[in-house]
Amino acid sequence: MNRTTSHRITVCTSCRHTGEACRPGYQLIERLRSAIALAGDSVAEDFEVSGTACMAACKRACTVAYHGTRKASYLFGDIDPDEDVADLVEFARQYAVLHDGWCSSVDRPGKLRRTTLARIPATFMAIEDSLEPVS
Repeated sequence: MNRTTSHRITVCTSCRHTGEACRPGYQLIERLRSAIALAGDSVAEDFEVSGTACMAACKRACTVAYHGTRKASYLFGDIDPDEDVADLVEFARQYAVLHDGWCSSVDRPGKLRRTTLARIPATFMAIEDSLEPVS
């Protein structure tokens, strides 16, 4: 993450819908960046949107990850650049204020309630938990 953002949204640029040559990740990055810039709140300042090659969820194209320092990360699949940008921006607003990044699926906006592929605990939490003495 750069010095001016505290969160990142990463979009898979390798994803293809089954049987198609189209890679919707590039379109999603463009639309998401525009929507975040137009959000008119702290989301534009707090989030960087970038792409990466494969995120290993090929059968659930297009995939999107949310990351924050000392926060749980999320991986969502089956994201459509034509339909899901508003939900992604709304989750960015929500994620930005979550202390540890942890939220229930029922609290996520729209389609993101049912398209979560993974919630990955923050690294510091896993390390701290593993250092606790065993009784």
